[in-house]
Amino acid sequence: MPQKVLAGRTADTTLQHDLVQVKVDQVILTRAPGRAVAEAQALGMKKSPVEVAVAYDGICVSDAASCRALANGDPSVISPDTLSHGILVARPGVGFPAPVHLERFASPARLAVTDDPRMCLVGGIGMLTMVVPPGQLGQALANGSVHLRPPRSVQILLSGRIRPFVCARDVALELLRRGVGDVVRKIDAQYGAPVVLEFAGPSARLLSVPDRAVLCAIAPAAGAAAALFISDEKSEVFLRDQRRSKAHRTLAPDPGAPCDDVLSIDLSAVDPLLMDVDGQIKAVRDLAGKPVHQVVLGGDSGATLRDMLAAASLLKSKRVPPRLDLLVAPPSRQVLEVLAHTGALVDLVATGARMIEPDQRVVSGEIYPPAIDQTSLRTFDPEPRAFGPQPFIVASAETLAYTVATGHIGDPRSFKRPVRVTVPRVFPTDDVLIVRQRKSDAGAPRKDGAAVLTPLPGWGEGATLELIVGVPARVATLKAPAALLLKTLDDARRIAADALQLAPVVRAVIGPFLPSAIAALLTGLGIAALRIDAAGMKAIEGDKTITLPAATQWGADGTVAATTPSGKLKLLWLAKGVERGWLSQRPARATK
Repeated sequence: MPQKVLAGRTADTTLQHDLVQVKVDQVILTRAPGRAVAEAQALGMKKSPVEVAVAYDGICVSDAASCRALANGDPSVISPDTLSHGILVARPGVGFPAPVHLERFASPARLAVTDDPRMCLVGGIGMLTMVVPPGQLGQALANGSVHLRPPRSVQILLSGRIRPFVCARDVALELLRRGVGDVVRKIDAQYGAPVVLEFAGPSARLLSVPDRAVLCAIAPAAGAAAALFISDEKSEVFLRDQRRSKAHRTLAPDPGAPCDDVLSIDLSAVDPLLMDVDGQIKAVRDLAGKPVHQVVLGGDSGATLRDMLAAASLLKSKRVPPRLDLLVAPPSRQVLEVLAHTGALVDLVATGARMIEPDQRVVSGEIYPPAIDQTSLRTFDPEPRAFGPQPFIVASAETLAYTVATGHIGDPRSFKRPVRVTVPRVFPTDDVLIVRQRKSDAGAPRKDGAAVLTPLPGWGEGATLELIVGVPARVATLKAPAALLLKTLDDARRIAADALQLAPVVRAVIGPFLPSAIAALLTGLGIAALRIDAAGMKAIEGDKTITLPAATQWGADGTVAATTPSGKLKLLWLAKGVERGWLSQRPARATK
């Protein structure tokens, strides 16, 4: 399916080259909208030609740091002239970007580029999203096209029916437990191409679009670049309920279409599961009786409207235990309004819940973190941490409801009877917090307050870099120039999340496995992505420095002859095609 989406948007319909230039339908900015707009302005953008371009402002709870960022024109801040380029602005409070985009903008069989891997959730409606560096986002905004590596596919066949008290969140955790990450890693390393998870099979058509989105949200944790569901009558109904029926297109794999691997999962065999603080997937019964001090229901990737309604119903007439905090973060403003209209919000508040705003720092754990040595249970996927285990346990909304009712982790099937939830078919669709340019304001883009494009260092001559193992807890502690030695996928994901801040300091990233999508992202920011084998990794762990030659001396096959105090070693440069030119020049000019 991802190949079908791309083939209809490029002249290279066979997708045989390492990179292809494709037409973009949507651009989604969440993490560094100011940088992407500045890159587009450097390319001469006046009005963006894409179907939809939207920038999400995820800071709802302002503090001293966010105010300084706004005053200093930080890349994470939306620049004042964004609207004048035809880019929509989603104001704080509209919800978490991924579920809001699924409701209001996502369209089947389209291609979107973004700076946020969590946007893969919109694959639940059949929309392909790919993460690209700011330079490519700028090109998409200015010219409507980008260069992408053609992806490979892993097909996940779904059969059976989900049993009572088992949610889509449990199915997603079961996929991770079955080793989908190992399959993705093998294919990515073999072909040097991003991997997309394709969900199909007889039971794929039984799942609602929000449930499909929960399954797609596991892609970053598995090392995949994106995930994609079929688009069928369920997608059409979802769009009709959102009053966007004209956006529907069908999307399904061709009969007998090849894929690189196939995984099968029987939904009727899935039990309530959780992911503990060490990232291990376990049955809920394995941690039964463990006391919990904080519960966060909602977030951006693990609780649908149906799940929120089910939790409210299960907790009706109950009270929060004395030593437990119940925090509710509705995924979107639409969900919040439906909870209010159905009375579910009143039930949650009567239970003792506290409503919190959909701030992006809730997901990262920067605000509302659990206290030291206390257990927190949440529905959404964790962001990789710079050090130590994740601070909370991930479980389904119904498992959270049982935890709130009893004060400790337990199997939700211990409730007397399954809850029956009717999801309303009429949704509020007044986009009051989505700002569009008014006709009276149309005209030449404003120059006052425009973001400043700070050039990123490129590779020229060779350099001796400080070699640091792992991810530093604070970027400010790094001294330029540095190279980071990464051991795990979570390390690579963490670096990708902070790549724009690290780019002026970190010149190279070295690891046994760097997903192709992350390698392309780092390359676009002037950071060399290099692969090392296990023997080489072990040999240089104790070294303090590494010397890399000038980029002109790197082999045509990608081999790089590096030197450390321990001796010489060979590394593999993961950049391909036009990506290789991004290291020595500004990313905004790389593909001009």
